[in-house]
Amino acid sequence: MSPLPRLPAATGQDDAGKPVIWTVSVSRLSELFRHITPEYDHLARIEALHLGFDEAARHIRERMASEGCDVVIAAGSNAAYLKGRVSVPLVIAQASGFDVMQALARARRLSARIGVVNYQKPMAELAEFAATFGLVIEQRTYVTEEDARAAVAELKALGIEVVVGAGLITDLAEEAGLQAVFVYSAESIRRAFDDALEMARQTRLEAGRGRRADPAKGDARRARRGLNDLRGASQAMETLRQAVVLYARSPATVLIQGETGTGKELVAQAIHRESPRRAANRPFVAVNCGAIAESLLESELFGHEEGAFTGARRGGHAGLFEAADGGTLFLDEIGEMPLALQTRLLRVLEEREVMRVGGTRPVPVDVRVVSATHCDLEARVREGRFRADLFYRLAVLRLSLPPLRERVEDIPSLAEWALKNALAALSARPHPNLAAEIAACAPLLQGYAWPGNVRELRNLAERLALFLAAEPLQALTPAFLSALAPELGRAAVAPAAIAVPPAPAAAAPESLAEVLARFGGQRDAAARHLGISRTTLWRRLKAQA
Repeated sequence: MSPLPRLPAATGQDDAGKPVIWTVSVSRLSELFRHITPEYDHLARIEALHLGFDEAARHIRERMASEGCDVVIAAGSNAAYLKGRVSVPLVIAQASGFDVMQALARARRLSARIGVVNYQKPMAELAEFAATFGLVIEQRTYVTEEDARAAVAELKALGIEVVVGAGLITDLAEEAGLQAVFVYSAESIRRAFDDALEMARQTRLEAGRGRRADPAKGDARRARRGLNDLRGASQAMETLRQAVVLYARSPATVLIQGETGTGKELVAQAIHRESPRRAANRPFVAVNCGAIAESLLESELFGHEEGAFTGARRGGHAGLFEAADGGTLFLDEIGEMPLALQTRLLRVLEEREVMRVGGTRPVPVDVRVVSATHCDLEARVREGRFRADLFYRLAVLRLSLPPLRERVEDIPSLAEWALKNALAALSARPHPNLAAEIAACAPLLQGYAWPGNVRELRNLAERLALFLAAEPLQALTPAFLSALAPELGRAAVAPAAIAVPPAPAAAAPESLAEVLARFGGQRDAAARHLGISRTTLWRRLKAQA
């Protein structure tokens, strides 16, 4: 093997600056990647993505919006699917002719009747090889997984006993009761890593030339989520997606209302990504108004001049409005904003300019504001806790997000998606019949009220994944689910009620004291459960004292 290419010192790389390589595979190719990766750890930061096709493409696109990756390595149909769908350079790991010969030799030791299934086109040289060595080789090709499954079934019907192919093919062959030989070798994967390192070197050299040509270009903050992340086939979600696309065309403010865990920031990011501001590569900046102390929130939003207060940054500091200039500013938990700052916010929205703390010169800003809350802002207006004029200024366009209990038909597919992602994070593969297992658990999942909505469902998926990864033979059954998530059984509703979910007001909400008691007085845990910051919880407790 040729010596591994090393990136030159001129790129300024240390451990943190190594080239970043992502390997993509959902098949046994993952095991080969994992086996070879330690040989390259000193040359690159390598991460395995156990996702395939559309899930892999979407995951890469989202992460590339906020992270850096130099090269992606994939193989076979997965690589063909990713090509042209992601902007990051792609290295396709390919089996060499020697790999194929070795695989056929191993297959011949298992049976005289061999099947070869290749992606898109047959191997022309196999006919001559088979005639020379007296082998009976049946070739088939595939494009989709359905094609691959049909090809394997056809070979089995012809009496073929062993199948040679890539990871998807060998998995399907074994599933059909046939013997399988994996075609890729360790040498092929090493060659792919070598190519990836060389490609990373070239990419970074070109990027370095670009940076020198434009030294003033900043590192814009971006929205990582888009319309495709608003998951669910229910009518409620389809209506929501249509509203997002419609609202994205307008420069008007948007107020997003929804319970904790319904995905308010995700919707805000989708609005930005569908808007002309995203098309112009403008920033998306988010701040949780309830997570920052009142004394600091003013400076964070509006910025400050040098010497404006004790501890003020030397030279001053631009606030989030200035950071979001030309783009979108997302104000989460807007209902927790103190009244004094509400006045300043209203002025910025009306005058389209911001005055830094301690400053005398207004700074013009072009910012679209999207805000969100889980509380009833109109009730707070009536109570005098939120300015009416600010409310109407923020709520030119309104979106109300449906809680999970009002779209129960989406729960099984959401649970499957969340569990696959949670397993991938643990480098574990989902069961081939996961969809059927989820369907068997659907009555239990759909009968729960999900007070934490999709966030709570994702948390449950992470809990399940931990146990399923530790016990690969364990099936996801209703009994297993009930044992790990007893809350599902306790909170189940009658099956007849599943079709018509109960109204949110059917059960009285827990008091702060009850929530604290449930978590043994731990304020951090209670705040997470309520979907608010510890500071907000402290304020509410103080108000009740």
